[in-house]
Amino acid sequence: MLRRELPLDEVAGRVIRIASGHIEPGADGSPLQSVQAWTSAMQPLCYWHDEPVALSVEDQAGEGWLDGRQWMARLPESWFPLLSTALQVSSWLRDHRFCGRCGAGAARLDAEFAMHCQACGLRNYPRISPCIITLVTHGDAMLLARSPRFPPGRFSTLAGFIEPGESAEEAVHREIFEEVGLTVGRIRYYRSQAWPFPHALMLGFFAEAATRHIRIDGIEIADAAWFMPERLPQLPPPYSISRALIETHLSEVKGSPR
Repeated sequence: MLRRELPLDEVAGRVIRIASGHIEPGADGSPLQSVQAWTSAMQPLCYWHDEPVALSVEDQAGEGWLDGRQWMARLPESWFPLLSTALQVSSWLRDHRFCGRCGAGAARLDAEFAMHCQACGLRNYPRISPCIITLVTHGDAMLLARSPRFPPGRFSTLAGFIEPGESAEEAVHREIFEEVGLTVGRIRYYRSQAWPFPHALMLGFFAEAATRHIRIDGIEIADAAWFMPERLPQLPPPYSISRALIETHLSEVKGSPR
């Protein structure tokens, strides 16, 4: 299990080598390299099953390195917190080498995940972008949609970033109406999931639609349709909260009295 404590007093341990979201497989086939001495360029990350872990952010991925989604698809769900943390911290280190206020070089602080500008004093922390992700239902039916970026045949739940000054519940109503033209009534919070592509926090909801009339926006949504439990399209990967929303609804429908 992951312990969210920076191993600041350690000088050696496991290492995750990562470049542009790709991680080098270790000798044991996991994302962790063997125990080795740490260099000053490495970022202490966490403890994994009580072993200290550091992050080595490389300039270029090597041959055979796997991207984050590939790792999540091949490893048990218990690895998700470690992979998510490594991917998000590496993205932050890569993107915040310079101050966003004055443009001067930023220096990494040891005691926390923070990049400090010596020129103006601004500190940047790993970015976390809150998003809503919602399974819209109407009775047993589920509304699933396709983004133009999805693999052919895959449908998923609706999602979008929360805008400044907006609550998560307001974002649920707005995103559903913007993307598929539906008004929803009762909404129910499910749970959250860190989503490291690149730095989202997904807040999962169920929402009940007033009607089944769909009007897709044609921009963010390429296609959308209502699906019954007995006839489903290709679904999102098992490690995603989108899939968890769908599976939870299917279990509730199966267990409900007829």
